[in-house]
Amino acid sequence: MSAERPSLPPVRLHTEAELARDALAAPLLARAVRLARWAGPTTRVGAGGELVEAQLPEAAGHLGLGDDEDGAAYASEAWRLAVDTGLVDFEDPQDADEGGSEDAAEGAGAEGGEEGTVTVGENLALLTSGSPGDVLAIWLDGLEAVHADATAPAFDDFADLIGEDGSVDFDALDWDPEQEAEFLDGVLGNLYLLTLSEAGPDAGPVPLPALAASMVVPDDMGEPTDDVLEQVSEAMMRLDDQFRVLEPIGIVEYRPVDETLLTEEGEEATPPADDEDVTRYGMVKLTPLGLYGIRERMLEAGVEAPAVGDLADKGADVLLDGIAYYPEEAARTEVGLWLGRRGAEGAQAAAAELLGAARGADRRAPLRRLHCQQALALVGQEAEPEVRAVLDDPELGGLARVWLAERGAADVPAPPESMIFWLAVDTIAAQLDADGELDELQELVEGLAGQHSGFFDEAWRVEHPATAEVLDAMGRLHSDRGAAKAARKAAYKARSRQKD
Repeated sequence: MSAERPSLPPVRLHTEAELARDALAAPLLARAVRLARWAGPTTRVGAGGELVEAQLPEAAGHLGLGDDEDGAAYASEAWRLAVDTGLVDFEDPQDADEGGSEDAAEGAGAEGGEEGTVTVGENLALLTSGSPGDVLAIWLDGLEAVHADATAPAFDDFADLIGEDGSVDFDALDWDPEQEAEFLDGVLGNLYLLTLSEAGPDAGPVPLPALAASMVVPDDMGEPTDDVLEQVSEAMMRLDDQFRVLEPIGIVEYRPVDETLLTEEGEEATPPADDEDVTRYGMVKLTPLGLYGIRERMLEAGVEAPAVGDLADKGADVLLDGIAYYPEEAARTEVGLWLGRRGAEGAQAAAAELLGAARGADRRAPLRRLHCQQALALVGQEAEPEVRAVLDDPELGGLARVWLAERGAADVPAPPESMIFWLAVDTIAAQLDADGELDELQELVEGLAGQHSGFFDEAWRVEHPATAEVLDAMGRLHSDRGAAKAARKAAYKARSRQKD
């Protein structure tokens, strides 16, 4: 019964204001901002905008990292981000004077190359005076730059491959940038899905070996071979390097691999045995900002990645189709946001719109009606006039009676027998489409069949598009062999009737 559905569950994101605060607090962006404010006319940069080596100690000191042995490297990294995100602008001397003027010659740096000039970038002001959306747009540019850094080979890997003109022979390096980016995006996508499958941003960290295995071990493999375990080990170390690069931009909380586990020969950690402390092999957790950032990257790549709140300003038809396969809590929240947009004064109109959208004979219609009934529960008593108005509707009359009965409403007319059977088929069709728990579905099937003697003698006559499929399912699910056989016979009759 299932129609095509999103491959990812909906994510509940923090507000833009909260995410923007997180972005500004990300260590790498915070350092980039400090250096952008520190920079001035005397700041010396190379032709590519990088700080010249002689400037790095002063930049590190400004960041409070003067005594850190890696301070210069941190300062260089932060400066590159400031350039990549438009917090500072620089002018290449060759662009300023293609002819190589005397001024350009005077700007030649101590290291022998021409130096550029630095000015404040337009984006620096946006971080304080712009909207949260402006801040997040700048941060996403930073994430893009850091992602590229994370997938680039280490300098030691290609230092010997740099030509006299500064170019790098990537073919000799055996490095495929697209393949590297796809690998990291696949890992981040798996981490995103694992996070949503657990408990959203409040989920615990994921062991690095499990994340590496998700990219290497085939789904149908039982006990991994030694070759596969070696691939997992290599992937772990690759990810360890990449998450160390990604953490300062704020998308993950990362506990690196314990260096005492590294072997001297291959510098690779063996995946843990069952009785070992898995936390020593690396633990990673997506932050709320990370959920936002990875979703934005997936949307940019054309991946359907829904978020709770996406449907709040859409019509009821889009809402009911959109939440068709949402988890119960997410669907309830989405409906609440949708109703909130309409306010208390629009409750009756919202109920009418929901009921109108629930009609139909297409494959998703039963599930729309199920979610419509659940949505009407959030509308409350204000929906009663609109619900009573559809009591005689062949598709909505049964739903309306159930809704009214659950609220103890008076004067609810008894349904005709044809409506009882139609509602039973529609209800099971909705649950089949929702792929609910097998035990609950079996209980529903047996409960509905048991409410009416001779259920299967009548059910095959129901004028519902899903009658035959529902009866087939009842034949598979019913624990009573006699009833299951009756359901299968009824399904055969329903199909024969449809052909006629």
